[in-house]
Amino acid sequence: MQVTLLKSKLLRAEVTDSALHYEGSLAIDAALMEQVGLVAYEKILVANIANGERFETYAIEAPKGSHIISLNGAAAHKGELGDLLVIMSFAQFEAEEAKAWKPKVLVLADRNKRVVRADNILVAENAFYDC
Repeated sequence: MQVTLLKSKLLRAEVTDSALHYEGSLAIDAALMEQVGLVAYEKILVANIANGERFETYAIEAPKGSHIISLNGAAAHKGELGDLLVIMSFAQFEAEEAKAWKPKVLVLADRNKRVVRADNILVAENAFYDC
């Protein structure tokens, strides 16, 4: 039997940009994606802390070190600049493997420039400050 578990989470990611007429997606700083194991075009679930909206889309890479979180296309209607998001991806695991699984989680602050907490990830101090 397989179970679906949280694989990756960016908590309190701040919306820095919005592009309504872009083809869609959520652009995420490539450094953040790398740290939590997200890959380009991976399906994600996004929850907006400010307004309670939840939506599915896919992740694309924003330039590494840019601190960008951009709502693109229809997703641009789901939030405003400055809103805080929870960005999640999930994976399927065999039941036995699931017992030991721990998701990779980053809690962000200061417009995505500071990591407040990193769960199951080794992060260098100040890894996401202006590059």
